[in-house]
Amino acid sequence: MFPKTGKKFPNNAELVAPTYASLIANILRAELGNSHQAHKTLMRWTGANERTAKNWLSGSNGPSGEHLLQLMRNSDQVFECVLRLSHRPAVLSNQRLTEVRNSLQATAELVSEVIEGSRQQRSLSWSSDKAPQRSSSA
Repeated sequence: MFPKTGKKFPNNAELVAPTYASLIANILRAELGNSHQAHKTLMRWTGANERTAKNWLSGSNGPSGEHLLQLMRNSDQVFECVLRLSHRPAVLSNQRLTEVRNSLQATAELVSEVIEGSRQQRSLSWSSDKAPQRSSSA
C-alpha cells in the first residue's frame, strides 16, 4: 500500500458557499420561473441578449454593471440580495419597516370599516325592534 498524499477532493458532506451567480439565479428563477418568457422578461428589463439571460438563470454567470443595476431596479429580491451581500442590512430594515407600516395602516382601515358596518347593522336592527308594532286585530 502506498501512503495517501496530495490534495483531497471535497466530499458531498462539505457544503460549499453559494456563489454570487447562483444566488442571483435562484432569485430570478423563483421570481420569473425558468421558461422562455423568463428570458424575454430579463432581456426587456436589462437590454441583455438571450444567451446572457439564459446564463443568469442557469447560474453559470451573474449580471454585472449596468445589467445588475437594471435588475435591481426591476426586482426587489435582487435588490435585497445585493444589499445583503454588501452587508447593508439597515437599508433593508428601513424598507421592511415602511412596508409593515403601510400594511398595518391598510389593515387598521379595514378593521374600522368592518366595525362601522357592524355598528350600523346593530343600530338598524335595534331601531326595528323598538318600533311600535301594528296589531292585526282591527
